[in-house]
Amino acid sequence: MTTSHLSAYQADITTPTPKIQLQSTLTRKNKATTMPFPSKTALITGATSGIGLALAERLIANGTFVIAVGRRKDRLEALVSAHGADKVAAEPFDIADLEALPAWVEKITSTHPTLDTILLNAGIQRSIDFTSPSSISLPAVSGELTTNYLAPIHLITHFLPHLQSLNTSTNTTGTTTKTTPTTASIILISSGLALVPIPRCPNYCATKSALHCLAWSLRAQLQSSPSSSHIRVVEVVPPAVQTELHSQQPDLVAAGQANFGMPLDKFTDETWDALEKGEEDEIIVGPAKNVAHVETDRRKMFDKMAESFKAGNKA
Repeated sequence: MTTSHLSAYQADITTPTPKIQLQSTLTRKNKATTMPFPSKTALITGATSGIGLALAERLIANGTFVIAVGRRKDRLEALVSAHGADKVAAEPFDIADLEALPAWVEKITSTHPTLDTILLNAGIQRSIDFTSPSSISLPAVSGELTTNYLAPIHLITHFLPHLQSLNTSTNTTGTTTKTTPTTASIILISSGLALVPIPRCPNYCATKSALHCLAWSLRAQLQSSPSSSHIRVVEVVPPAVQTELHSQQPDLVAAGQANFGMPLDKFTDETWDALEKGEEDEIIVGPAKNVAHVETDRRKMFDKMAESFKAGNKA
């Protein structure tokens, strides 16, 4: 992508959404549960920098115990040192190691039985130029796919039995015993590029679009199941945000575009406000709202098909 194209892209994703546009932006209310963000214990992947670290610190500040996951052990240890082992646990782990995931998830749920939220944020973005096939590293393409999409599917699959088990929480008051489900959450960090892709990073856009579709279908399945309806599926759709995702990419650095996007603190404030209110299952943040209108017709059609399949299953 040329510098001029990057500048145009930057304008699209960083220009504040006009108030008139905000009024027509899709705001999807959660049908299953509407309540403040309730997590007691949350696991966050990609917690060593950027969005993951910012949300980890916001959760810690609001009383949630955080299991911080990432590959950079020194940064995780710094997070524990800053906040205390009574508020955060460091879990150095590479989520792209799919074969190691089952045993690791078992260890996590055994060590932290109060875990009620998984926030899947880890992601990588690489530029790919298909006009120069010899420049494309297919192992790198596969790695991007694994981290951004396959790992979340594996993590969700392995953590779901534990999250489903929270449906049978038992509270005893005096002589009365009542079974009430503990609200659980699966939070997926996708991207505005899941809604409208750009040419520069086609594989990244495709992985985030896949994650976006997964969020819709996963949510519909869980909400229609008595054993899983207590599990919320929340998708956060960020715009470009000022993080290492951009600052460590050579082509963006060379083009002088390594520090573009929504300031991280503003993104975190807006995202946290929406999570805490608990009213939306698709949280489109900041300038990403500029492309949110493309969701409206797709959502209507999806809801129609989901209801049709639900009715068919009851027949």
